[in-house]
Amino acid sequence: MSFNRRKFIKQTAGITSGFALASLAGTRLLGVDFFEEKKKLKNFGLQLYTLRDDLPKDPKSVLKQVASFGYKQIESYEGKDGMFWGMGHTGFKKYMDELGMTIVSSHCNSSSDFEKKVADAAAIGMKYLIYPWEGAGKTINDYKKLADELNKNGAICKKNGIRFAFHNHDYSFRQINGEFPQDILMKNTDPELVDFEMDIYWVVAAGQDPEEWFKKYPNRFRLCHIKDRAKNAVSDNGKNSVDLGTGIIDFSKVLKTAKTNGMEYFIVEQEAYPSGTPMEAVKVDAAFLKGMKF
Repeated sequence: MSFNRRKFIKQTAGITSGFALASLAGTRLLGVDFFEEKKKLKNFGLQLYTLRDDLPKDPKSVLKQVASFGYKQIESYEGKDGMFWGMGHTGFKKYMDELGMTIVSSHCNSSSDFEKKVADAAAIGMKYLIYPWEGAGKTINDYKKLADELNKNGAICKKNGIRFAFHNHDYSFRQINGEFPQDILMKNTDPELVDFEMDIYWVVAAGQDPEEWFKKYPNRFRLCHIKDRAKNAVSDNGKNSVDLGTGIIDFSKVLKTAKTNGMEYFIVEQEAYPSGTPMEAVKVDAAFLKGMKF
């Protein structure tokens, strides 16, 4: 009797499993899956400021190494030789093409020769010029004036077929008289003219939740800086940037929310290098992103 019972259970289990598999297969054929499939980040970029000590010495060699790590996009910044590191805008694009990379954006000084910078960026197909730094110690009225300035720069960019964006640090995510400066900038800039680049690290450093801000302002944050924060942070936030995957930020979760709310460009930046050299950090960061799913 016990043998027959075991046989019955085994046969019943097989039939039940068969029905379950058939049902699951049928569901997939209808384009639905019971399990959410996580995806890898296909393209990600590097903010060249990460290599600020190496890049000016030999830009072409440094960029070639960056490409070899798997970066497909570049965000530049304005050094002593400009955004294009002595190659001119067309020369820089030509070299990027040779390396299989694209320059999508650059931080720049918008108070000097801005219209020429916009024209050069547009001529080589860049997507963004970015306002990189305002500084702490401002008033709410200062941020309202800044919003007006961002709108004016955004209008110049739009006229040339590219976009303008503001890059944050922690100060815009710290309240002044009960108001967040970041709210002032978001509410007083025209979405048709101005986007935002969220530096996720600095939002966390200010004690804020990046995901909540993505949800609060969907489709306004179009670029982000992917930068991890140390588990044992010190008071100087300039020293708390660490290799991706070694800090406290759950990027698989944060970046999924970012993408759901309109994020288009995912750009690595690292400001401190506790485990080695800047170039080693850039390599480690690329490996982390290539293996990450969200």
